[in-house]
Amino acid sequence: MTTYIVDIEAVDTRYTKQWKTHLPKQLKRSTNNEVVVVSGGETPQATTPGAFLNFGGTNVYKSKQLEQIGKYFCDGLIKDGDYFLYTDAWNPTVIQLRYMAELLGVNIRVGGMWHAGSYDPQDFLGRLIGDKPWVRKAEASMYECYDDNFFATEFHRDMFEDVFMDEGLDFFPKSKIVGWPMEYLATSLEQYKGMPKKDLILFPHRIAPEKQPDIFRDLKDKLPQYEFIVCQDQELSKNEYHNLLGQAKLVFSANLQETLGISWYEGALVGALPMVPDRLSYKEMSLDAFKYPSEWTESYNTYQNNKDKVIEKITDYMENYENYLPKLVKQVDKLKKQYFSGTNLYKEIKNGG
Repeated sequence: MTTYIVDIEAVDTRYTKQWKTHLPKQLKRSTNNEVVVVSGGETPQATTPGAFLNFGGTNVYKSKQLEQIGKYFCDGLIKDGDYFLYTDAWNPTVIQLRYMAELLGVNIRVGGMWHAGSYDPQDFLGRLIGDKPWVRKAEASMYECYDDNFFATEFHRDMFEDVFMDEGLDFFPKSKIVGWPMEYLATSLEQYKGMPKKDLILFPHRIAPEKQPDIFRDLKDKLPQYEFIVCQDQELSKNEYHNLLGQAKLVFSANLQETLGISWYEGALVGALPMVPDRLSYKEMSLDAFKYPSEWTESYNTYQNNKDKVIEKITDYMENYENYLPKLVKQVDKLKKQYFSGTNLYKEIKNGG
């Protein structure tokens, strides 16, 4: 059995670059399958501002992947029992993959990892395209092409299913919560643990409306005794970014969109306390010690009404940092086992879904 990884284009500052290196090795080690990466080559262009890919370049990348897949079929390389893993399920080439496999009589299985789509009103597709019939029908079609639809969290799966409830999709047993295959993070960030801490608070998210950076910038003016850094305001290498995480005491979120949240896990791994709203994927993932009431930052206006409470909470974390460390250990353990391990994903692939 061969597992074909139809990957997502790599961005140097994002996990997609790390997946290029680590995922094939992890998958081969865990399944003993031969692993072939179907890549679209070099990432064609810089990401669209506020997004994690380029809306034009991503289709150039995907078209090259489709060309490779077509050649594999033409050369007779794809066999019964082979598995295709799309590391971004929002990839229309899965429709052509199904077309080829079924018309050529090759019995394959296909899995897709969902990150976002029009069904999330805070995502780019949700904001700019919304619920136009073409995009909803396209997402429903892609969902049906996958034997296994993988989600990292219950929140993400439930959001998807709530939107498509009336579309007649086969949610069970197609929808599966598996966490993401990022076990390498704990090892790769080990060198940043134990760094001397500064009175530093980080905003490690994209600068986009759904991440509400204006709230963080306002807090900076109200708490001059602490250093506030919006990471994307600086052109940081991955090493520089991780150094900042290692020095920070706190990672702050007021996000309106989050289906997993890698940056707060990275921060927790190196001793930065998370401060996250009690909503989205944070609701199931975070311990109570690190959540604040959702209504405090549901919008910039509600933040203004609750600013004193937010400031008080931040001050408590910063001034009593050491007291929170035992709870941070428990938080890291929960995230590592449930959400940032590929164990369940690999089992699904190895056992054929």
